[in-house]
Amino acid sequence: MPAAAGLVLALPVATWWLVGDQSTTSASEDPDFAFRPLDVSRGVERVAGRASALLAAVMLLLLVWFTVRHLFDARWWSVLVPLMAAGFITGAGWRVMTAGVIGANIGAGFVVMVGGPLIAALLVWAVARSIYLVRHPHRLATGSPN
Repeated sequence: MPAAAGLVLALPVATWWLVGDQSTTSASEDPDFAFRPLDVSRGVERVAGRASALLAAVMLLLLVWFTVRHLFDARWWSVLVPLMAAGFITGAGWRVMTAGVIGANIGAGFVVMVGGPLIAALLVWAVARSIYLVRHPHRLATGSPN
């Protein structure tokens, strides 16, 4: 479903934008970086952030509406929620990992040690659950055993 794909793709960018720069020092102080942030202008950052936040919100509302109207199988939320959590961790984690600091970026190490395995586990769950849902389609109660 395109709405689910839009939500999963937009959420990390929206989170990244909403979290914002986590640097603890100014650029004039020659900060250290675990990873250098993407070189994008504030204007591009704002447009990408606002567009992805709007897209994520609209797609989420659309999926909820489709679920309520029984146009979207509610069992697929067990795939979407872990993917959304992984996207949130990715967006927020990227901001932490690209923060300018003086000395070691302890937060970046935490993101790698905890966030990385957590994202991997969430993605494995989502793939395994997707395979299960595809192989076991939802059967409506018809009164027959098949």
